[in-house]
Amino acid sequence: MLIFLTALLLALMGLALGGLGGWLVVLGGSWYYLITGIGFLITGYLLSRRKAEALWFYSAILVGSIIWAIWEVGFDWWQLGARGGIIVVLGIWLWMPWIRKRLEGGRRGASLILAVSIVLAVVVAVYSMTQDPQDISGTLNTEQVAANPNLGGDFEDGDWQQYGRTNYGQRYSPLDQITTQNVAGLVPAWTYQTGDVKLPQDVGETTYQVTPIKIGDTLYICTPHNLAIALDAQTGTEKWRFDANSGLNPDRQHQTCRGVTYWADPAAAPDAACAARVYLPTADARLIALDAANGQVCTTFADGGTLRLEAGMKYSPAGYYYSTSPPVAVDGKLIIGGAVNDNYSTQSQSGVIRAFDALTGALVWNWDSGNPTQTAPIDIADGETYTTNSPNSWSVFSVDPALGLVYVPLGNQVPDQIGIGRSESVEKYSSSIVALDVGTGQDRWVQQFVHHDLWDMDVPAQPVLLDLTGADGQTVPALVGPTKQGDIYVLNRQTGTPILPITEEPAPQGTIEGDFASPTQPTSALSFKPASLQEKDMWGITMFDQLMCRISLHQHRYEGRYTPPSLEGTIVYPGNFGTFNWGSVAVDPERQVMFGMPTYLAFTSRLVPADEIPPKGEDEKASEQGLNRNEGAPYGVFMGPFLSPLGVPCQAPGWGFVAGADLRTGEIAYKHRNGTVRDMTPLPLPFKVGVPGIGGPIITKGGVAFLGAAVDDFFRAYDLTTGQQLWEARLPAGGQSTPMTYTVDGKQYVVIVAGGHGSIGTKAGDYVLAYTLP
Repeated sequence: MLIFLTALLLALMGLALGGLGGWLVVLGGSWYYLITGIGFLITGYLLSRRKAEALWFYSAILVGSIIWAIWEVGFDWWQLGARGGIIVVLGIWLWMPWIRKRLEGGRRGASLILAVSIVLAVVVAVYSMTQDPQDISGTLNTEQVAANPNLGGDFEDGDWQQYGRTNYGQRYSPLDQITTQNVAGLVPAWTYQTGDVKLPQDVGETTYQVTPIKIGDTLYICTPHNLAIALDAQTGTEKWRFDANSGLNPDRQHQTCRGVTYWADPAAAPDAACAARVYLPTADARLIALDAANGQVCTTFADGGTLRLEAGMKYSPAGYYYSTSPPVAVDGKLIIGGAVNDNYSTQSQSGVIRAFDALTGALVWNWDSGNPTQTAPIDIADGETYTTNSPNSWSVFSVDPALGLVYVPLGNQVPDQIGIGRSESVEKYSSSIVALDVGTGQDRWVQQFVHHDLWDMDVPAQPVLLDLTGADGQTVPALVGPTKQGDIYVLNRQTGTPILPITEEPAPQGTIEGDFASPTQPTSALSFKPASLQEKDMWGITMFDQLMCRISLHQHRYEGRYTPPSLEGTIVYPGNFGTFNWGSVAVDPERQVMFGMPTYLAFTSRLVPADEIPPKGEDEKASEQGLNRNEGAPYGVFMGPFLSPLGVPCQAPGWGFVAGADLRTGEIAYKHRNGTVRDMTPLPLPFKVGVPGIGGPIITKGGVAFLGAAVDDFFRAYDLTTGQQLWEARLPAGGQSTPMTYTVDGKQYVVIVAGGHGSIGTKAGDYVLAYTLP
């Protein structure tokens, strides 16, 4: 009976492999699955006849599969395992005595050759486990290139006063108490829970992404539902809290808060009310001024302490516009953008960037990328409005006060995947970084990173500012701009011109009627862009779902990066989460190197004609996954990760890495897989495949980089020079936030917020966790 059932299983597997493999051949793919399917059928037939030739034949399949797999992917264990796992297990089963001893004719030789084949497979597997073809091993320079670098802020080393520590956004701390030699000894110092947890009626994209700021002896944070909280930096004890009562709205695409802004009035007496303020952005499009000392509303700011950010918008339905990132404070001004719901409607709010008086809330200037030359404040009382649906900025800005410039990362207009009818201004400013005059709002320069963006490759990350030392010893004011598509642009921040070369490369053509694709797209000399996907890059838990991914690859349109959207479906790689996202990169301004977390996860997008879009459901959302309606546009778009039938990525791991690069030369020194599948699978498997993540790193003068972000719930420390992991701590929830570090009474602490991320499905929570040396 065992032989009959085994023969039947082989026959069924052969039919599946042969049928699907034949389909793959018709699509222009590999012949391996068709040939192997026929081999399974023959083996099953011989086994049903109890012929020992079944073992000979299966040995040939096994050895042939090993040779084919190595030819395709080399000695990459994670790719070899998907190809050979089932075949090796079946080979072991056929070699078991209850099978081989019941076969007729040439049994001994057949058993021996099958055993040799199995041993060969095991040897290849063990050897491949010691190799990592995707790893880049090397070291960053340890030279102190700049002895006294400009960190972008004049305050105590032990503070962290803005989202990226200073308005330079370096995410670099000059603290050196925690070093590569002692970081492994970090222990929990305190834990605080905000009480703000994800609710059943919350939108899916409810996330906790805040980076605390620290001034003096106090930490300031915000929460997804817009609580502002002050904590004692030494003990984690709550000092005060303020609830913005922003409520819930099912039309919001995001429910999050990345941080608050601190500003002290230089003219106020230190003990005066609201002498120092914390500004809280909310999910219902408000900016609220709070007294940093006690959390009381500063009623002299704007309208009783509250600034309404939807003012001046022609269309402003509730839930469609909000601020998820803190404004920057410079020269007595608060400069802020806003997030719009992606792909909801062409009647979206304006992407206007506005500067308000930090003391009074009065509008100082407005820069609208749809009407960029008119920066004088519009007359809202007289019914003037900003340009509908102009490119917006939802991320964090950076500022150089000496140059008088604020650097704004820009997105694109709705719909992201359709470029029909875009204005000249939209084409100029979409998916770019623009430098605005802090005093007037006029743009000084713009550098675009995607031409005629059809892929939602908005610039998601805060630009990083530092002074770079050239080969001639001269210092150049630089800006580092990470992008979703994997390029990291290094520009002169005074002029916008490239420091590291930018080249234009040919891009795939062919769009829907009425649209066009740019014939070229820019690429930076420093780039983490992935190689174009090939059939051999397809993956799965088993050879069967890997085969289905190969078929799916051929069924979609894909000609590499920037393949235009299509009605049949296009593979977008890098995908919508990008290689880099709002977590940006961390830069050491002394060594002039960067540390980042490149992520590789392909998406698919398929355009849907408007007349084929079903009526809107009550709980329907536009997001990175599912149907995006694009009300008012000729097409909606259906998008999501490129997954196998078993729900795992179709492309082979690694999906997430840590990497270091020299910003003066553009050389990538190392790139290592980061994170395990422990929290991605039903069993807590600690396999380090390199997993996706969203969040950002920091660097310290002690040579340590800290990063959470990965979809396993860990907080980790790395050697900045080599990228090797030095320490990790298990988090009680997803750590999709950027950490920070500070000192109190001479003791250094590292803090991360762990609350999970709705889009990537990590565990929700409400934790603020601090670590220190014993």
